[in-house]
Amino acid sequence: MVVEALDCNQRHFGENYLQEALEKISVIDQTQSHWPVNWHFIGAIQSNKTRPIAEHFDWVHTIASLKVARRLNDQRPSTLPPLNVLLQVNLDMEPSKAGIPVEEVKAMIESMITFDNIRLRGLMAIPAPNDNPVAQRDAFRRLRELQESVKQTFDIIEFDQLSMGMTADLESAIAEGSTILRIGTAIFGTRE
Repeated sequence: MVVEALDCNQRHFGENYLQEALEKISVIDQTQSHWPVNWHFIGAIQSNKTRPIAEHFDWVHTIASLKVARRLNDQRPSTLPPLNVLLQVNLDMEPSKAGIPVEEVKAMIESMITFDNIRLRGLMAIPAPNDNPVAQRDAFRRLRELQESVKQTFDIIEFDQLSMGMTADLESAIAEGSTILRIGTAIFGTRE
């Protein structure tokens, strides 16, 4: 399915599961090397898995601790460009979701701003599920406003990405300025 998507000019792929992703990356690199592919890690990160993420991905959307950010920075090979990273924000402080609280985002960025091997690019969030488009937009608006505030406070020119919106709420995310949608279900179907 990834190869079919490549044939249709899809070049960015998000992966939740590291081992599954590494298999796909290896096969695509070996058999489809004429296509430039950007691999995004969008799953939860355990600190013992940071090395393969730092070595094989172009983007990481789920930075939720300074420890993980530091490990990714330290383990990024010098032969690769800096790793594009987004901080995962837990907008509604849901206990079942990862992410840093809104009020800790600026302190986290202050701690990461001097890292040489990662590039702070923006924010990511998975808001609480809601079928109401007004409530969906409110959550995405809050993330956009936080991203704009961080960009202004730290004067980070490339802090311009908002990874927000999935298959069920993509219209609301787009309306509030999403730059990266995570819509694998819409493209590939529901996981078995």
